[in-house]
Parts: sequence; C-alpha cells; structure tokens
Amino acid sequence: MRVWLACFLVLFALAQLFDWIEELKLPLPIYILGGAFLAVASNYDKLFGTYFSDVTETSIEAQLEEHQLDLSPQPSASVSLPESGVKD
Repeated sequence: MRVWLACFLVLFALAQLFDWIEELKLPLPIYILGGAFLAVASNYDKLFGTYFSDVTETSIEAQLEEHQLDLSPQPSASVSLPESGVKD
C-alpha cells in the first residue's frame, strides 16, 4: 500500500511540475545559454577528459617508476676494505 501511495504522490507532483513549467516563460538568451551548457556538459569527456586522463596516467606511471627504483635490489655482497698496517 505504501508503494502505491508513494507512486501516486510522485506522479501527482510531476504532473503539477509540468503544468507549472508550461506556464513559465523565459527569454530566448536563457534558452541559448542553457543549450550551450548542456552541450559542454555532455561533451566534457571529449573536451577535457583526455587531457586530464593523460596527465593522470603520466603522473601515476612516474610514481610507479620512482617506487620501483626505490625498491630495486641492493647488492647483497658487502664490500670489505683492505686493512691498513697501522695498529692503534
């Protein structure tokens, strides 16, 4: 029963919202700006996504290489210095 009531209220609210929007009159420049905003928002990945993903991938690769250099195996054989003939 709660689902039916919730659906009825949502549909009623949507119908009232559409009636209110039909009576709303906006000037033409608002529609043009809204359309431009939607065009930029829908193509955001094409405009900016590749640049940011390239920069991010490059920085991640650089960090991985730096980390691998830090973890490079150290020589296990110790270097011994020749003893000098001087005694204390």
